[in-house]
Amino acid sequence: MKKLITLILGILVLVSCEDVVEVDVPNGKPKLVIDASFELYLNETPIEFDPKVRLTLSASFFDQNIPEVQGATVYITNTNNNTIINFEQVPDSGLYVPAEEFPIPQFGTTYELTVVYNNETYKATTQLIPTVSIDNIEQGENTLFDNETEIIIFFTDDGTRNDFYLFDFDFNLFLASEDRFYQGKPFNFSYFYEDMVNGRDLTIKILGIDKRYYKYTSLLIEQSDQQGGNPFQTPPAQLRGNIINTTNTDNYALGYFNLSEANKFDITIKN
Repeated sequence: MKKLITLILGILVLVSCEDVVEVDVPNGKPKLVIDASFELYLNETPIEFDPKVRLTLSASFFDQNIPEVQGATVYITNTNNNTIINFEQVPDSGLYVPAEEFPIPQFGTTYELTVVYNNETYKATTQLIPTVSIDNIEQGENTLFDNETEIIIFFTDDGTRNDFYLFDFDFNLFLASEDRFYQGKPFNFSYFYEDMVNGRDLTIKILGIDKRYYKYTSLLIEQSDQQGGNPFQTPPAQLRGNIINTTNTDNYALGYFNLSEANKFDITIKN
């Protein structure tokens, strides 16, 4: 499923040609890919927080089998009080979950992720980034070409800070946005699903992110073109995130460590 977005600045239409282009994709040494993007739902009762770290190895762009990493050591340190939360591997997978209850993250606290794999140590730090609520979502009647489904998202930006947002439109469809053009104001925009979603239940999310993660996700979304794939899996190009190999800087990891306050809104698309 592809996405088509209309914003106040206009619409960019990408047109592909029918010529066959052969691409020589280099196959380098596999790199560790760390997916550690956490979402905290403070407005939910009870509070929702499900921190998971997924470790894989990069593969050829056309390889459908992504190798999962097992046997790594994973933990997160609260650098304010030096408490450590250890993660344990889900058997026979590259998924790592907290071995004990993870305290609810706090604003203004720096968290450090540590991954030890193949005798090399990877680290990244982040803080909890705030967001705003989705005021409302309505199903619209407009189309761009034919048979698209429009939804209109309404939210109000916080005028006391410079905000960056990541919108999750379900089905692995994303949009990164900054408040430069709607600082402190109510704002709405339309989003179009090209494939039919009539009768489907959708969950739309708004995540608070920082400027660096905004740039990172914008590039990932652009590279993936969001045609049937998750942009937060192995990217087509080796786009570096905020994770540093402290043992061997040349053998850097892919992926990102991020902690977002998030809010969500459920909507059922009418036929």
